[in-house]
Amino acid sequence: MLIGILCALGAGLVWGLVFIVPLLLGDYPGIVLSLGRYAAFGAIAVLVALFDRRALRQLSRRDWIVALKLSVVGNLLYYAALASAVQLADAPLPTMIIGTLPVVISIYANWLAEKGTASVPWLRLAMPLTIMLGGLLLVNSSELAHMQTNSASAHGKADYALGCGLTVAAVLAWTWYPVSNARHLQAHPALKASTWATAQGLTILPVSLLGFCLYGAAHGANGFAFPLGPTPTLFIGVMLATGLLASWIGTLLWNHASHRLPTSLAGQLIVFETLAALAYAFWWRHSAPPKMVLAGAACLIVGVLLGIRAFRPRLAPKAALSSCMNGSP
Repeated sequence: MLIGILCALGAGLVWGLVFIVPLLLGDYPGIVLSLGRYAAFGAIAVLVALFDRRALRQLSRRDWIVALKLSVVGNLLYYAALASAVQLADAPLPTMIIGTLPVVISIYANWLAEKGTASVPWLRLAMPLTIMLGGLLLVNSSELAHMQTNSASAHGKADYALGCGLTVAAVLAWTWYPVSNARHLQAHPALKASTWATAQGLTILPVSLLGFCLYGAAHGANGFAFPLGPTPTLFIGVMLATGLLASWIGTLLWNHASHRLPTSLAGQLIVFETLAALAYAFWWRHSAPPKMVLAGAACLIVGVLLGIRAFRPRLAPKAALSSCMNGSP
């Protein structure tokens, strides 16, 4: 359990870095950042695969299909939506909407586990969800004031709304990803976390390269210096860094956590990514978070803690049964 929690913490810290990339490379469309990151992830996976050939050969055709689905939805589509949202609405707002993931994933995992019947009364989840909604409203009011101070035009408001919509799409993609990933890993306990991370990288590589070609054919002549953009050296360096840290290492750590923790509990621990991303975003701004943002972050933490408490009765009987089966008192 402790190792699983530490792995989830490590994954959250490296995943939080991806919220800075769209700000660092603001001249690049979000889809290009996503394609570049996962092309780098795939290239790194090719190198790792040279040392893990035997385990990769043991994967079934279904394993490769699942890895492809997970990579496209949970990696490529998720980050394309998130990167675009950060560029449109700035980093703190998407960060806090993504902050709903801990409870949303727990609800989804709980619903799937019982085939549509929640294992805890839904009324017990009303309080954490309400507190988290209050936190989001606090952050949104602060960010709206920030936007009006810096860009009060109607176009700025439209961008803000579109950024919210794209962030919701990212939430849906990443709600599905960790639950499906954990279920596959738990159904295949012999599957190593590193092998599964490499398999996802290998499947996303051809998709990313194809996406680059399609994007170049559709938009390459519209002012963007396709394929590497206006700052190619910086673009390549950042893509390789995120491909290694946030993609391969982050996926490896999350796979370890998914092996060791119940899915509903692991979902709660995505709060590490949210808090890390929020800290990185304000560090990038060279400013301290406003009081409303701090209050919203506090509501988020309280909501997650209450969410954990709501699911605790569901986890306790399983733990007790496991102890009895192992001969523990």
